[in-house]
Amino acid sequence: MPDETGHQRCDVYYSGMVQGVGFRYTVRSMAGRFAVAGFVRNLPDGRVELVAEGAADEVRLFLDTVRAEMGNYVTDVQEKTSPATGRFKEFGIK
Repeated sequence: MPDETGHQRCDVYYSGMVQGVGFRYTVRSMAGRFAVAGFVRNLPDGRVELVAEGAADEVRLFLDTVRAEMGNYVTDVQEKTSPATGRFKEFGIK
């Protein structure tokens, strides 16, 4: 669901063998190839949370790349799309 500028926010939760395998660092590195901002972080329940904002097509390409390159570690993905907040200036690890 893009906002009036065509930007959107995607909150994605990855389950599986996603902690202790370099998932966050790989995702942060991948984010540099796309015009996205947000963060990736480990959650106490063993999942990884990824929040990405940017142009809708750019966010989709980024998430598709994450899925293609890190999919072997992932057993489940939960994704929610909403209008972008504009609060992120870069993509980092929390």
